Amino acid sequence: MQRIIYFLIRNKNFILFLTLLSISISLNFSYNEYNKSKFINSSNFIFSSLYDTKFTVSKYLNLELQNQLLLEENKNLKKILFNSETPTKSFDSINSIGFEVMTASVIKNSYSKTNNFITINKGSKHGIGIDNGVISSNGVVGIIDKTTTNYSRLISILNTNFLLNAKFKNSNYFGVLSWNGKNINKVQLKDVPKQAKIKIGDTIVTGGNSLIFPKGILIGYIQSFKLDNSENYLELEINLSTDMTNIENLYIINNNNATEINLLDE
Repeated sequence: MQRIIYFLIRNKNFILFLTLLSISISLNFSYNEYNKSKFINSSNFIFSSLYDTKFTVSKYLNLELQNQLLLEENKNLKKILFNSETPTKSFDSINSIGFEVMTASVIKNSYSKTNNFITINKGSKHGIGIDNGVISSNGVVGIIDKTTTNYSRLISILNTNFLLNAKFKNSNYFGVLSWNGKNINKVQLKDVPKQAKIKIGDTIVTGGNSLIFPKGILIGYIQSFKLDNSENYLELEINLSTDMTNIENLYIINNNNATEINLLDE
């Protein structure tokens, strides 16, 4: 008890100051409606801002989670479609067996050069291998050509060394797909027989005559065509279905039967 009394005596000036300050503030808000309302509004603003910030952060984290869940769901759906022996409405003409689908994200993408490459955040320890096909949700993107433990590089469809067997969606006419290094939105399909019936806007898809891509993966749409110099074949300009300047989430396609099939060529 003596200690409490001693403390009060020793700090009497400070205690008196706090008491008078409290009374002053109380009287100020009791008899001044303007100050009272400003204080309340300021308090509401601060707490509202804190709540909005918390809500925004929570919403962002939730969206990130939802994106990952949707990516995994899309991956599983594509795996089912790639391995279906019956063509589906979502992926017409996919008639391939034994394909495995993995997800990855782009960490580096070039598209302004003549030979462009893309780096992704998955490597050999994740099951990525050389000659795995790579697609986006909109179509073909490229082919894996190098891997490390944690990363992989793919040769972009916008690379003058890129070659791919491609066909018309609604017929069995084939050609060789490549890029001439000029327009990042267009690729070229060559060696198409001149008797092929073509319409502007026709869909071009993967041909399935390689072990890299299943048959029927979207590539793009015909913009124009002409006879080549030999006048025996057609050259087509194809508008890409994928915006190669704006890619983030990708799907890596691995043909589980490739090793066994390659044994037949030895």
